[in-house]
Amino acid sequence: MSELPKTFDPSAVETRWYAHWEENGLFRPERPDAEPFTIVMPPPNVTGSLHIGHALDNTLQDILIRRERMRGKDSLWVVGTDHAGIATQMVVERQLDAEQKKRTDLGREGFVERVWQWKEESGGQITRQLRRLGASCDWRNERFTMDPGFSAAVTKVFVELHKRGLLYRDKRLVNWDPRFQTAISDLEVETKEVPGKFWHLRYPLADGSGHISVATTRPETMLADMAVAVHPEDERYRSFVGKQVRLPITGRLIPIITDEHADPELGSGAVKITPGHDFNDYEVGKRAGFKPGEMLNMLDGQGRIAQSSDGLIPADLLGLDRFDARKRVVEMLEADGTLEKVEDRVIATPFGDRSGVVIEPWLTDQWYFDVKPAADRAMAATRSGEIKIVPESWSKTWYNWLENIQPWCVSRQLWWGHRIPAWFNVDGNIFVAETFEEAQQEAGEGVELRQDEDVLDTWFSSALWPFATLGWPEQTHDLQRHYPNDVLISGFDILFFWDARMAMQGLEFMGEVPWRTLYLHGLVRDAQGQKMSKSKGNTVDPLGLIDKYGADALRFTMAAMESQGRDIKLDEKRVEGYRNFATKLWNAARFLQMNGVGASDSIAAPEATLPVNRWIIGEVVDTLAKLDKAFDDLRFDGMADAIYHFTWGSFCDWYVELIKGAFDEETKRVAAWAFDQILVMLHPFMPFVTEELWNAQTRPYELILAKWPAPEAQADPVSSWEVNGLVSLIAEVRAMRSELNVPWTAELIPHVIGGHEGMLQRIANNRATLSRMAKLGPAVAADAVPAGSAQILVDGVSIAFPLGDAIDLEAEKARLAKAVAAAEKERDSLATRLANPNFTDRAKPEAVEKARADHDERASEAERLRAALERLG
Repeated sequence: MSELPKTFDPSAVETRWYAHWEENGLFRPERPDAEPFTIVMPPPNVTGSLHIGHALDNTLQDILIRRERMRGKDSLWVVGTDHAGIATQMVVERQLDAEQKKRTDLGREGFVERVWQWKEESGGQITRQLRRLGASCDWRNERFTMDPGFSAAVTKVFVELHKRGLLYRDKRLVNWDPRFQTAISDLEVETKEVPGKFWHLRYPLADGSGHISVATTRPETMLADMAVAVHPEDERYRSFVGKQVRLPITGRLIPIITDEHADPELGSGAVKITPGHDFNDYEVGKRAGFKPGEMLNMLDGQGRIAQSSDGLIPADLLGLDRFDARKRVVEMLEADGTLEKVEDRVIATPFGDRSGVVIEPWLTDQWYFDVKPAADRAMAATRSGEIKIVPESWSKTWYNWLENIQPWCVSRQLWWGHRIPAWFNVDGNIFVAETFEEAQQEAGEGVELRQDEDVLDTWFSSALWPFATLGWPEQTHDLQRHYPNDVLISGFDILFFWDARMAMQGLEFMGEVPWRTLYLHGLVRDAQGQKMSKSKGNTVDPLGLIDKYGADALRFTMAAMESQGRDIKLDEKRVEGYRNFATKLWNAARFLQMNGVGASDSIAAPEATLPVNRWIIGEVVDTLAKLDKAFDDLRFDGMADAIYHFTWGSFCDWYVELIKGAFDEETKRVAAWAFDQILVMLHPFMPFVTEELWNAQTRPYELILAKWPAPEAQADPVSSWEVNGLVSLIAEVRAMRSELNVPWTAELIPHVIGGHEGMLQRIANNRATLSRMAKLGPAVAADAVPAGSAQILVDGVSIAFPLGDAIDLEAEKARLAKAVAAAEKERDSLATRLANPNFTDRAKPEAVEKARADHDERASEAERLRAALERLG
């Protein structure tokens, strides 16, 4: 037995134990015949560093994997990183900028080589940080979405989908990011309300008979207008339909058409149609008979004005940035008298979530995956119960997205990523194959081929994570044992980016769902409930919290505050509180050690005769039942609540106090066993302090490999009733002493009103304990409450304590009455404020929330003080 230091130092303990676990392969012990249990970690970006969302997500996963490991399962937690196409390319291009270079200076091969160099030097930061959190992943089989095996899986999936007719090339409008010069998905577009203008334009009819008015928030797009649309039932324009207008600036003749997209109630009722630069207009254009290849394009990849296919855009506009072109077009319209008026408007504007620039709808050739059949299978699997979504409230969102799903644009115009395995000949024919040699064989010997320049969307590859990380397409041992995975823990913010796409690809290529349970957690917000952002200055660095309070404290905070379907309001005081919890556990271990309590030699509960020992055994049994139920229901807050209240309350506050000075052999055995059960049950949440305390005793194995509790005992109702009654009596007396300022040196004589035999016997049986823990003298039976007494109620029995010799009763009554009045006055003032709509509707939400919290606090204080006053009669 090694003597524990007086204080718990998390940093020294964490570094030592994590290294020991990893070096000895304890995160995935060899259990070839055991029942498998599998979790795949959402792969963090290789560019990333640990943020508070990662801390939550990975803590929850680690809690589950550690518990299943202790239950003897072949527990596999797959770990790896995502190559993060755009994000990684951004990082390396910034480095090149600092060197006054561009990626084009290096060429594609040189640039990709530079990215790999960066990955080797700096790409492992987040995995090192995950270790600090205590993540017990299978690091020996760490994966990367660009490693050779995974890349081969990505290529095979692309080729197979193409063979099945689900993946094809098409010209369509995409969300185009002019900064990165690539298509991005709808999910990567952030819409913001920004100040803008509404320009009203007059388009003259080609026959000179008049004009038609339209309005736009993007006047530069009129350079590529192809029609004006009016509603088919709008009587105002019946005679206009079929005529042509001559566009200002370009002179292009375009038709006036009918389409229900034009709303007669909005503006003039006529809308300009630019199918190459607006998603709604694209659909109108298709209905009007324009083929995508015929739609006009007036921008290049950098968002500069380019010549349209009909050559009608004036030369002096070519090459202008889109926003400079907007100013120039407005000037030209104003000069020729076709600008009618300008209104100030707030405009919903799309921005790239990474680049921060305005996104352009842009007509271009891309690769598309027809996901509708796979989406239907994912919905069917969820409805049949093959996939269980927790909390169930997210199912509606899941179904809604899958039901309305559109073809997925999977190509990106980047250099870093999985290059698309497609080759073109000089005639533009496409040959899709896993290798160049296979493509050449298909095209014919001597046919010159060039490979598609594009790469695949990062989410295309990560959608294969649950099976490609296990060795697919090879039928590996791990793949056969660990697919489907058991549970996926994910933030709801990647429900569509990743979760749904994994479900679709798993069903497409494995014929089974990728995981049986999908658990969606909320966001971590600041203490006021505000979303964290660097601009607000309210972000929380999890590594800073670990440095200050230890990883165990942060982990327990994450678990305790994770309530299904709710965001977490992270207050540093909670982390500090759970650091104190670790200290409480440490001090309890030192107390037991000083009293000769060593390691338990039994998984089952020891034999016990003393009520206090039978009581704590029953408390362990009850706590384990609550804990297991919470695990079954994935109620992390319930798990934390059960083990916290048992450890701090039942064991440290009461059992340890009740057995002081009474360490016979039975009590030593029971105390050792109960404390071991705490360490085992608490280990998934606080692995470092529990492992350190476990190994302070001589043990045959590390706690990480210990068996999950199996007490083989039942709670004893008689002992539970007796000890819980004793605990209630002591707690009530202590509360009374505190509320009424009764000195702890004053011995109080309990007067059992009505002479209740059971209570008199209970007090007599525990005479020494009550004297030590509550400073009570021998009990007496009483028919009535003595004058100047305070009263408590325990198990329905009234007990009075004469206080005349201990305190100045009248002075104490006056103090309490004054405190009650002050608390009630403040409570009522806050209630009046909260009842005023001028305050609740106009004040900042955090101010209203604080007022409500203050009101509840004052109301509780007033209630407590009034109860104390009433104790004095």
